[in-house]
Amino acid sequence: MSELALAPAAQDLLFREARTANTFTDEPVTEEQLQAIYDLVKYGPTAFNQSPLRVILVRTPEGRERLLKHMAEGNRAKTATAPLVAILATDHEFHEELPQLVPHAPGIGDMYFSERSVREQSALVNGTLQAAYFIVGVRAAGLAAGPMTGYDAEGLRAEFLDDDHEPLMVVNIGRPGEDAWFPRSPRLAYEDVVTSV
Repeated sequence: MSELALAPAAQDLLFREARTANTFTDEPVTEEQLQAIYDLVKYGPTAFNQSPLRVILVRTPEGRERLLKHMAEGNRAKTATAPLVAILATDHEFHEELPQLVPHAPGIGDMYFSERSVREQSALVNGTLQAAYFIVGVRAAGLAAGPMTGYDAEGLRAEFLDDDHEPLMVVNIGRPGEDAWFPRSPRLAYEDVVTSV
């Protein structure tokens, strides 16, 4: 009997069999799939429910060309052919949304996040957490995600964002194509990672 409540097939879909795709079919990613992904992953926890992740969907050929010039050379071909590409970024002004997100604690934004440097650090940690939820959500939709951090961050910010946003990663999304996977790399064992005190 498994110690996990999640069915083995779902465990495989989300983790064991899921892989970073490097090629994709031309089957489109639908708006309904994207909405379902967001409606699932928005429930993942963040500190003070701050939810600093912002998603820019690159859908047009013009947008793709603007993106490709900022991607590392090894990431350009797969980014050019993925059905959909998402730029995941953090919003350093997330505190402006806190009255809506934390209505039971008025003034929490001023109390904890009045300083820009504090917001930037918190947005980095919690936005990265949300990016991980996003990748698992893409997998839950039966799609493959190809997250990448090989890009010119300053160029990406200037092209698609502003000074209040920081790119975290670029994610190719779609159905895996032919020869989509590299061989799976090893993982650390439980005893190599976990320490009890």
